[in-house]
Amino acid sequence: MQPLIHLSAAGVSVVLDCRGTGLPTIVHWGAALGDLTTDQLGDLALAAAPQPIGFSADTPVRVSPVPEQSGGWLGFPGLAGHRDGTAWSSAFTLRDVVRDASRVRITAFDQAAGLELTVDLELHPAGILRARARLTSTAPGTYWLTHLMVFLPVPARTTELLDFTGHHLRERAPQRTAFTHGLRVRENRTGRTGYDSAYLMCAGTPGFGNRHGQVWGVHTAFSGNTQTIAERNYHGHSALGGGELLMPGEIGLAEGESYTTPWIYAAYGADGLDAVSRRFHEFLRARPQHPRSPRPVVVNTWEAVYFDHDLSRLTALASAAASVGAERFVLDDGWFGSRRDDTSGLGDWVVSPDVWPDGLKPIIDVVRGLGMEFGLWVEPEMINPDSDLARAHPDWMMAAGDRLPPPARSQQALDLHNPSTYAHLRDRLDALLTEYDIAYLKWDHNRDLVDAGHPASGRAGVHDQTRAVYRLLDELRERHPGVEIESCSSGGGRVDLEILQRTDRIWASDCIDAHERVPIQRWTSLLVPLELIGSHVGAGRAHTTHRELPLDMRAGTAIWGHLGIEWDLTRATPAERARLAEWVALYKQVRGLLHTGTLVHADVADPAYELTGVVSGADALYALTTTATSVSYPPGTVTLPGLDDDRVYHVRPQPPGDVPDGNALAWGFPLPWATSEGVRMTGRALATSGLRMPVMYPDRVLLIRATADSQGNP
Repeated sequence: MQPLIHLSAAGVSVVLDCRGTGLPTIVHWGAALGDLTTDQLGDLALAAAPQPIGFSADTPVRVSPVPEQSGGWLGFPGLAGHRDGTAWSSAFTLRDVVRDASRVRITAFDQAAGLELTVDLELHPAGILRARARLTSTAPGTYWLTHLMVFLPVPARTTELLDFTGHHLRERAPQRTAFTHGLRVRENRTGRTGYDSAYLMCAGTPGFGNRHGQVWGVHTAFSGNTQTIAERNYHGHSALGGGELLMPGEIGLAEGESYTTPWIYAAYGADGLDAVSRRFHEFLRARPQHPRSPRPVVVNTWEAVYFDHDLSRLTALASAAASVGAERFVLDDGWFGSRRDDTSGLGDWVVSPDVWPDGLKPIIDVVRGLGMEFGLWVEPEMINPDSDLARAHPDWMMAAGDRLPPPARSQQALDLHNPSTYAHLRDRLDALLTEYDIAYLKWDHNRDLVDAGHPASGRAGVHDQTRAVYRLLDELRERHPGVEIESCSSGGGRVDLEILQRTDRIWASDCIDAHERVPIQRWTSLLVPLELIGSHVGAGRAHTTHRELPLDMRAGTAIWGHLGIEWDLTRATPAERARLAEWVALYKQVRGLLHTGTLVHADVADPAYELTGVVSGADALYALTTTATSVSYPPGTVTLPGLDDDRVYHVRPQPPGDVPDGNALAWGFPLPWATSEGVRMTGRALATSGLRMPVMYPDRVLLIRATADSQGNP
């Protein structure tokens, strides 16, 4: 067993002190330390050791990834629970530490409490650190678990916190607070990831931004109830942590039974939020199941037809979609059972003979004949009380004993922990995917889990429900490995790294108003790479806000993700379709860049402007977006980050995003550099001196292309 362990990857070091009999401590998590000898690691640990203060303990208080009060720790405990009122305070003794090049497994036991604890730490080649803990009961009786959480230390120089809030149609809105003494606890009790989850809780040095300041961030990867915590206390300890939020009585461990926490994902960025984002994107893209083929242009029928399913109308829509370059056609809600509106039929996953008397084959034949894939909307976890399934099996709905939860969206939740319910859903979905040529499922989840228990026992059921959803997705993917699945939950209500282990796309928001989408997509992409974020071009008047926006703003925003169209194209003018086809063609040209390159953001002083870009070697594309009028008139400069310092780049506007609405400027005079000839500058000059921003109307996009100039390079 090594007394001191040093993991290092991609400019990140993690040092673990395993000396002593108790749980190890993390001495350092942050910037790479270089090659250190055992003696140097020992001195590092000695230099970081706190001075005993004699109030809680006469010896230094060692804070492990699962902090314990028995060692003098009086902050938030890593483990809370009891065995019929006893064993409420653990005192683990280290049993074993096993490591390989990038992983450490810590095993400890508390004989008196009858508990065994395993902590896993992994440092990914991208510099992502992830951790989880497993607790096993080793004694007779039941150990009732209140919570088990994993914490990671951050330095005292982190004085600001960034996390996220939001609601339906406004997901992942950033909020900053001072990182002061005490607890900041972000709890989610919605039974899904939630609109207002902490998402990624970041602690950073003063004023950290996109491209400056040191940042440490953690994400609790779970699709049910969660806690994410930042704590600073008088022990001189600061930490970020997370875990599952357990309802009373959800986890009772009999002898030999175990509970495992969600993974906590953590990233350190030496140069701002972009560095944190880059690590998460590299981690996700390295997964074997990550989508490798070009992300197809999607047409979704929802905002085009809603529940009005008619073969001739949908055939016309599919033809219009194919004419602008669409590659996947998704039939949304309304194809099954009595589902003519949102009050009935949910749960009856049988093609409606009233709407589709010949089944789905006619529309699939049309779509496939036009060269597109076919996708289908489902919401398997929910049920309308007005459905054949609810009438046949009222006991399959989640409930706290003998009362049903209040209805939401005319829905209840199915108890997937019930083996009969689970098997029924699995078999119905399997039958659909077997009978029809379906390449894609839009998997929705449209209500919070309120009073969500197992009706037979009355016990709380969110934990079991979440794990059952994972099993269902895993089993269907095993049976149908070629089918892609999108995670949708009333828009962006289920976006986390655990659901993304099983899905190929997330729906960022039900709001496709491009003005609102600018911040939604920017902050969603802090964790999730663009190729996994569904982003659609909507109608001229947004359905969710009634804001009217020009086509170039709608399309110029939507290409920064997995492009889709959610607009009744049969009502679009020929000019609108032709312009949309230009944007689709651009997306197909640059999606390889957007979906493999490094995402960057400039720190723009003018709040009316935002600059987002993707850089990959000799090629880069940037979007300069306005959401208001500029502070100065004319505005100042913007830098283009992420380019190679010594390369010379040809920089010019990128059609069709070069002249939004036929006029990129809010004033008639030209901007000197913004011509087809553009300018040639080094990456260093572009990142430091930058380009003058044009005066633009609000809600406009100007695309800027930067390609390495072989003639201008040494």
